[in-house]
Parts: sequence; structure tokens; C-alpha cells
Amino acid sequence: MAHSSWLDAFLVEPGATIDLEALDPRDRSRFPDEESARAGIEADAKAIDDLQDRLYAEGRRSLLVVLQGTDTSGKDGTIRHVFGATGPLGVHVHPFGPPSREELAHDFLWRIHRACPARGTIGIFNRSHYEDVLVGRVRGLAPPEVIEQRYAQINDFERLLVESGTVVLKFMLNISKAEQGKRLQGRLDDPAKHWKFNEGDLADRALWDEYREAYRIMLERCSTAHAPWRVIPADRKWARNAAIAAIVRATLEAMDPRYPETTLDASSIVIR
Repeated sequence: MAHSSWLDAFLVEPGATIDLEALDPRDRSRFPDEESARAGIEADAKAIDDLQDRLYAEGRRSLLVVLQGTDTSGKDGTIRHVFGATGPLGVHVHPFGPPSREELAHDFLWRIHRACPARGTIGIFNRSHYEDVLVGRVRGLAPPEVIEQRYAQINDFERLLVESGTVVLKFMLNISKAEQGKRLQGRLDDPAKHWKFNEGDLADRALWDEYREAYRIMLERCSTAHAPWRVIPADRKWARNAAIAAIVRATLEAMDPRYPETTLDASSIVIR
């Protein structure tokens, strides 16, 4: 399958009405089998490394990858498998937890803008500014009228990034409640994974329906022509990784970064 065919995969069309329950978290329709999908991940990861090297050398544009999803949806695993082969010089991962006291003293996008990728680099957000319309909405961390303002503010912020040379890829990792339950139980059953378990995850799980509604609103309000959302089936880890790897590769190929031309005459230089 040509990688260009992945550019429109799992897109949320701007202005579309979203029914998250109609989107199958176990969808594997784009993959003939798990074995070929895993081989595709490996090939795409190597290609991403090469493309990132060219992006870094070019030094004119950047790529921002936003990973948003509920607990256990696989943000860390996605980063590990899709970008594990990429040289660390030009890739930066930023996990976003609750804002610090200093961050709360500024507008909600202040800490986000500081973490955006510089020209020539790939930035990966593990959670993001969308926490402020997800957790913020469900937990009532800001007045409703403030939450309402944030959707347009986010769209304007992302337009600024795009117009400044940053391509924005946004992935919602769509996991089912049943699969999340299995993964949380797996953390409890394995002592080596107890450190991953947080009782706060259960509090959020109890608000599953409220979070799904917050995600629906987020997708409908913030999937734009300049920075559309993609809803990735995340119940099958290999399918999730394969889809995102293929989309990232296709996006970088479409950007077509080039090594800069130089006037260096290498044949005239002798290394002694």
C-alpha cells in the first residue's frame, strides 16, 4: 500500500458530527494480518529516522505529534515503537501532567508553547493542551464559559504553529472501556507493573461516559483544516502502532525535507 494513502486515514473531517461509539476500537481493516503490520512498523520507523535526519539538516520546518487518550490507551507504547529507531538529537518528548504553580500563573497555553518543537525537530506531546478541555471540563477545573473559550483559542494557537512552519498531527487513541479494564488489571496482576498503577485512574474510569462526551466535543470543535484530528483504533496495540507509524511516515514524505545544498568541493579536501 502506498504510504500517501495514509494521509487521510482515520481523519475527523472538520465540521463533522462524531459518534465515538460507532468507531470500532478493534478495527483492523487496514491491515491484512498482524505479522505484516509489525513488519510495516519496523520499516516505517526506519524511514521516519531517515526523514527526520533530513528535516533536521534542512532546519526550516518542524513536526508536532499530539498523542491524547485515556489511561492505558498506549501513548508511551506508541512513542517507543514509532520513534524508537529515530536519533534522539532531533526528537523531543514532552509529557504533560497537572500544571505547576508557575504554569497556573500564566494562560493555559503558556507551558504548551514553550514545549513546541523548534525548526528541524519533531516534538511529541504525551497528553497536551487538550487536557484543559478534557480534565478541565469533566472535573470542573475552570468555569464553563472559560472552557468554551478554549476551543477557539486552541484552534487559533494551532493555526499560528502551522503558519509558522510546524505541521501538526493529532491522534486520539480510541480504547474501549473493556480493554482499559484488562490493562489496568494487568498492572495489578504483575508486581513489576505496580508502579504504573494509580488509584486516580479508577476515579477517571468511573467518569468514563463524561470523558467520552468531552472527547466528542473536543473532536468536533478542534478538528480543523489546518490541524485535523485522527481517531486511532487502540484496542490492538500492533494496529495502533502500525497506523500511527504509517501516518507519520506519510506526513514526513509529503513534507519532503531536503538536505541543504552547499558549495563544498569534497574532492579537493584531503584528510590526513
